[in-house]
Amino acid sequence: MKRRSQLAVLIAALLPASVLASTIEGVVLNNKGKVVTNAAVEVEGSDLKVITDKNGKFVIAELNNGLKELHVVASGYAHLHRDITITNDENQSVTFNLKRSPIEVIDIEATPIHMSAMESASPVSVLSGEQLRRDQAATLGDTLEKLPGVNTNFHGKVASTPIIRGLSGPRVLITQNGLDVSDVSRVGPDHSVASEASTAQQIEVLRGPATLFYGSGAIGGVVNVVDNRVPTDSTTRGEWNVEHNSVDNQKVASFNATTGTDSFAFYADAFWREADDYEVPVAADIDSNGEEHHGDYTVENSNEESDGFTVGASYLMDNGFIGIAVEQFNRQYGIPGHTHGDEEEEEEHSDEEESVFADLEQTKVQLLGEYNLDNKWLNKVNLRVGHTDYEHAEIEGGAIGTTFKNETNELRIDLLHNQFSEWNGGISFHYKQSDVEAQGEEAFTPPSKTESFAVALMEERHFGDFLVQVGGRIERVTIEAGNVLLPDIDAHAHDEAEEADEHDHEESAEITRVFDVEHEFTPVSLSAGVVWDFTPDYNLGLSVSRSERAPSASELLSFGAHIGTGTYEVGALFDLDDDGHLGLSDQAIDLETANNIDLTLRKTQGDVGFILNAFYNQVDNYYYQIDTGLFAESGHDHDEEEGVDEHDHSSELPVYLFKTDDVILHGFEAQIAWQITDEFKVDLFSDYVRARLKDGGDLPRTPPLRFGSELSYQTDKLSAHIHVTRYQKQDRTAPQETATDGYTLVDASVSYDLSVLNQDLSLYLKGTNLTDTEARVHSSFVKDIAPRPGRSFALGIRGYF
Repeated sequence: MKRRSQLAVLIAALLPASVLASTIEGVVLNNKGKVVTNAAVEVEGSDLKVITDKNGKFVIAELNNGLKELHVVASGYAHLHRDITITNDENQSVTFNLKRSPIEVIDIEATPIHMSAMESASPVSVLSGEQLRRDQAATLGDTLEKLPGVNTNFHGKVASTPIIRGLSGPRVLITQNGLDVSDVSRVGPDHSVASEASTAQQIEVLRGPATLFYGSGAIGGVVNVVDNRVPTDSTTRGEWNVEHNSVDNQKVASFNATTGTDSFAFYADAFWREADDYEVPVAADIDSNGEEHHGDYTVENSNEESDGFTVGASYLMDNGFIGIAVEQFNRQYGIPGHTHGDEEEEEEHSDEEESVFADLEQTKVQLLGEYNLDNKWLNKVNLRVGHTDYEHAEIEGGAIGTTFKNETNELRIDLLHNQFSEWNGGISFHYKQSDVEAQGEEAFTPPSKTESFAVALMEERHFGDFLVQVGGRIERVTIEAGNVLLPDIDAHAHDEAEEADEHDHEESAEITRVFDVEHEFTPVSLSAGVVWDFTPDYNLGLSVSRSERAPSASELLSFGAHIGTGTYEVGALFDLDDDGHLGLSDQAIDLETANNIDLTLRKTQGDVGFILNAFYNQVDNYYYQIDTGLFAESGHDHDEEEGVDEHDHSSELPVYLFKTDDVILHGFEAQIAWQITDEFKVDLFSDYVRARLKDGGDLPRTPPLRFGSELSYQTDKLSAHIHVTRYQKQDRTAPQETATDGYTLVDASVSYDLSVLNQDLSLYLKGTNLTDTEARVHSSFVKDIAPRPGRSFALGIRGYF
């Protein structure tokens, strides 16, 4: 606790050294011998943490005997670890020298063992500070897409989820302060993530399996949005922002603030966003006179209105805190591509009543706590409790068509032990229950209840130049659904439909079978990793894991039209028989198993730093969708018109069936940073994933190879950045999938800091897609109708207090 640390410093300053039995005092300097202020010096495996003063000095008191591992952190510098042995009545003086790191090193918040981009066996990234504010967008996937190994499934700017190393949907868990965000974004790409980046403190990405920390839903990675909604200290501080964006006339305003007394801390934040349909560049047209013209058009139904607020309070103790926060999140957004007919019909009926939009409301309650124990075995208890009530309705022509709901209760308790034979870590208990239902004409998944209970063990230890991290997790997952529907649909190929006569259709009476489903799974995950500091300034990391995942309810039980993806989805519980009819599957419903290996080489400090990751992931029993070649009626009501062709297929959707297969994903991420001078820095990056079936063939919507660079200029007042990213052509496609051309995006930003009335302000201008390039996202379900936005400029002002 910060208050506790300040108390330790005060005691050390007032009392003579002889009174303090075990004290460490010292100074933190950089490699040029200058003092480093505001550096954090903490004792690993404990809550003792102090901040260096204006002279770079610190004092840590109240230390027990034994070996202590000190961890020194400062912005712009590589982290430093130092082992110090404490004995009775001994005061030690130390000097720490930090070396510059051009790659910012930030610790992950919501893991019981120490993890950062430069020090952990598993690859992680953190977006925070100015970079977070510079990259933040209306959706989570678009905010994170510049991180190596992370892409977006861009759904017309109104919805997006992150794609990590080619995996997304139910394999990438999205959390808020370590608890499931609990929306329905992992069910469909047109469903928005119910989380806001403008009020976040940092966003953490764990690439590769993170099942040990978060459960089997994290077999592909985790995105954790961290904010201060349950404050851990009462220091008065805050931030506000106002911005306007030209491409969609977007207006954004947000703020967050923390304050309090010695014993109580209070937090509040709020945001508001409004945007029109966004503009997209189009290719050149040739008019009747042979002249070339360029223009812009808007992506219809890509507007949004969002707002929300959070209030929280904590009780601060000398040995911990306990607090609660309540959030209300509201969002209305159009759904591009949510159509029920051909393009001509849409043009004829493109009035305001025909637009389809989602009305999202979520109430989230989180109770977070931390308590430091004076116990022989236990050192700390971390508590996380969450309740989420989520609902969104899809509205067309003023009437509610389909309503999605998700009510989730979650509990996590981490018991961290005192250092035992130099091992740090603990045991975690995790319970989660989710009730998900969809009601309406496009409810393609029946109501279901998913419940899981897990126990996990995570440990780490330094052996000289080696850091070893190991862990294991076992879960019990049950999926129950009492109203699973198996309709007798007329699934057919188009040529077969044209041969059928009207009499055949009249005699094919629809029969729907209803039955109960209950499945129980026991996923087990194991992981081991080592980081070797084989020479000064360099380390080598190796991580191996075996992770199991229970299939989601939508992967198992879906049976109906999913208009957001333009498909008729059928879950893995069903299958096609020899006659082409859909019935219950004879195949066993089994766990998905990922065997993953990561190899990382890092240069941790100096004027040049880099992180090079290579990964290989074999996923057995991988759940994915195949195009059956059949078509089925969407079930959406259309006004009957005279003269409609009896063989018109505009109301039909292709039938996609969930099946399992063994797949292989392998690739790399590379990040290199060069601090040319104190003001100029160059960042280079590249990433690539090859996603294929083990027996041949490609997985759909896999992001292409990309590479890019960023040139930055930074002084005390002025900050300027230009970012260039090249996306290569993606022609490794699944059946029925089209290739996507490559493109280059150029973004730039400049900001200037000033002080007005004792408040720090930052004026900024951001430009995106400055070359007005037509860019289509291969991983998007709506790439053909909703490319990326065209050239845009955003002007804003941000204040700090």
